[in-house]
Amino acid sequence: MILCIGTTPASQRVMVFSKLEVDAVNRAVNTLDGIAGKSINVAKVLKTLGQRPVAIGFAGGERGQELLHALTSRQIEAEFVKVSAPTRQCVSLLDQTTETVTELVEESRSVTPADYESLGAIVDRRLAKCAALVMSGSLTPNGPVDFYQRLTQMANRLGIFTMVDAQGPPLVESLKAQPGLVKPNRRELAATVQRELRNQDELIDAMHEVQKRGARRVVVTAGKSATLALDDQDLWRIQPPEIRAVNPIGSGDAFTAALVWQMTLKQTIGEACRWGAAAGAANALSLMPGELERKDVEQLATQVKVERL
Repeated sequence: MILCIGTTPASQRVMVFSKLEVDAVNRAVNTLDGIAGKSINVAKVLKTLGQRPVAIGFAGGERGQELLHALTSRQIEAEFVKVSAPTRQCVSLLDQTTETVTELVEESRSVTPADYESLGAIVDRRLAKCAALVMSGSLTPNGPVDFYQRLTQMANRLGIFTMVDAQGPPLVESLKAQPGLVKPNRRELAATVQRELRNQDELIDAMHEVQKRGARRVVVTAGKSATLALDDQDLWRIQPPEIRAVNPIGSGDAFTAALVWQMTLKQTIGEACRWGAAAGAANALSLMPGELERKDVEQLATQVKVERL
C-alpha cells in the first residue's frame, strides 16, 4: 500500500481546440472531465501500474463529492477530510495548431488547523501498513509549512520510505526530517538553494547541498531534457524517450508514481528513474493527466537511456 497525500486535489477539465485565439469565441472540438491534482495523478498512475494506492487529502462541496465518487469508480481506496472549502477546478486548453497547452488553475482555499490535524491523524493511523508515503503538491493557503516535515518524521519512525514532491517552504522544511527522496524540477531546486543554476555543474552542486540539508536522495527533472538523480553513492543521468506530446500536464506526477513504485522494489535510483521517465512520457501521450496506458510505460522504458556519471 502506498499513501498518496495532497491537500489541493482538483476537478479537471481538458478542452481541445483546433486553434485557440485570445479575446475571441473559441469552440472546443473535444472536452474531457475528470479528476487531478498532483496526489490524485500519482494515485491514478500507481493504480494503472498494478499497485495499491490510497489517496488522502481534503474534499469539499459538490466537486469534492464528485472527486470521491470518481476515485471509488476507479477502485482507488481513499480517505479524505471533508472541509467547508470547495474543491478547486482546473482547466487545460490544448491548441492543436501550435501544440501548446494553456492552464487555467483555480487556487485552493484555506482550511482550518483542525482539518490539518485530522489529515495527519489519518496518515498516522495508516502508516504502519504502508510501503511508502508520497507527499505531493502545494499546501492550502496558510497551511502549516512544516506539515510534510511532520509526516516525514512519523514515517521515519516506522522505517517507511518517504518522497516529497513539493516546492518552497514546505520542501525546505521537510529537509529537516531527512525524507527518503525529494524531486524538485530545476526551477524549484534553484529556488530552494536561492541562486541561479546556469549549468550542469552548478545544478549538481545544488543537489549535493540539498542532500547535505537532509534529503537522502535527490532527483531533478527537466521536462524533455535529462533528469539527474543522486543518492549517497552515485550520480545518474536519465534521458527520456523522444515522443510527440499530446498533453504534458501531469507527467511529473506520473514520474513520481513510477519512481516510488520501483523504489519499493529496491531498485537503484537510476533504474527507478528509468521507469519514472517512461511513465512521464506515457502520460504525455494522453489527454487527461494521470491516465496513461501501462503498455506504453513498458514499451517506453526500453527507450530510456540511463548512465552513471
